[in-house]
Amino acid sequence: MKAVVCQAWGVPDTLTVQELPDPQPGPGQVVIDVQAAGVNFPDVLIVQGKYQFKPELPFVPGSEVAGVIRSVADDVTTFKAGDKVIAFTPTGGFGQQLLAPAQALIPMPPGMNFEMAAAITLTYGTSYHAIVDRAKLENGENMLILGAAGGVGLAAIEIGKALGARIIACASTDEKLEVCRQHGADVLINYSKEDLREAVKAATGGKGPDVIYDPVGGDYAEPAFRSIAWGGRYLVVGFANGEIPKLPLNLTLLKGASLVGVFWGEFTKRNPKGNLSNMRQLLQWLQEGKIKPLISGRYKLEEAAQALNDMAARKVTGKVVVVPQ
Repeated sequence: MKAVVCQAWGVPDTLTVQELPDPQPGPGQVVIDVQAAGVNFPDVLIVQGKYQFKPELPFVPGSEVAGVIRSVADDVTTFKAGDKVIAFTPTGGFGQQLLAPAQALIPMPPGMNFEMAAAITLTYGTSYHAIVDRAKLENGENMLILGAAGGVGLAAIEIGKALGARIIACASTDEKLEVCRQHGADVLINYSKEDLREAVKAATGGKGPDVIYDPVGGDYAEPAFRSIAWGGRYLVVGFANGEIPKLPLNLTLLKGASLVGVFWGEFTKRNPKGNLSNMRQLLQWLQEGKIKPLISGRYKLEEAAQALNDMAARKVTGKVVVVPQ
């Protein structure tokens, strides 16, 4: 099989496409013919050795896939060859085949295409865990989303709307904000043109947002936190900006607010049943049309490095996928 291989920590351009032996399932494992693999910002950090999780070199990047089971181990009874499945694994997604534990699989709902299935696991799983489990967003509350046109941002918009919240979407261009509007955002703020604190104040009648969803970090974190409502919850989701902000902790006291960490990958390990329950809810919403991942780009296996570069440069709106076959 062909796969993208990371042989040393570095920028995406150092990745190579190689011919590797076809994987064989061991106890509890299956082999999947990968039809689509989601591309995520953590993939950019992982190949550079900058993520919380560091796989052993060499490895195949990519963590979320959708495909068809090629073969199963003798002790696997929950799936069989030919089943269409979604899988989330630490590595291995950017290849024509993936070796995965059967317990990491979710059956694909009837009628779902592979690209859509490969786009829901990490972004929607992260956003659902953040908004429902960690922030406990309630109907009628205001939620401010930074970097709202990215994969997790658009997922957060749709999940927030499904829960009955009022969504304030922030992004760096009017074009990105239009995408946010199409996905349900109620208020749009272009923080490259507007003063963020003043715009948020106007959007909330001076009250401030009850929940702030921040996958970006950087310069906008502090003005966003200063705008939060009394008793608000600030979700620390990631640092796509590349800069980890330093917030004055007295703000939490003055606002009676909470800084809430979101580490979905660790949550899936510690509470797999809870994560499976979340994914079932998301798949139900998908079938009901309440959420709909935006697939804005498709890359061949040989173009995986470009996909990661586009992700790093924040050129991606919604989700992009690698199509390995």
